[in-house]
Amino acid sequence: MRRPYRGRRTRVPTDFIVHDKADTVGVAVVEDIQPNKELTGWIMETDETITLKALDAVPLGHKIALTDLKSGETVLKYGHDVGRLVTDVGRGRHVHVHNMKTKRW
Repeated sequence: MRRPYRGRRTRVPTDFIVHDKADTVGVAVVEDIQPNKELTGWIMETDETITLKALDAVPLGHKIALTDLKSGETVLKYGHDVGRLVTDVGRGRHVHVHNMKTKRW
């Protein structure tokens, strides 16, 4: 499967995107993220490229931790609070309903 490319001037394959520099998670934009795969991400706000190693399989559209995060910390995606962690999550780990919950209830 072809990976999306970011920007018009550069042709860097992108595995995940980060909208805001303050985000704690990126969003997978490819279907084949598997453990131990080296990933390239694009921070849209600053047009920076970042890299990390996936430690879990991450499905398309799901979140991946950009740093080590602690239980109770707020998850920021697209520059917005989308919930809190209910367990520690390491950099490169899959973030979803199994380790994150809404703050609404």
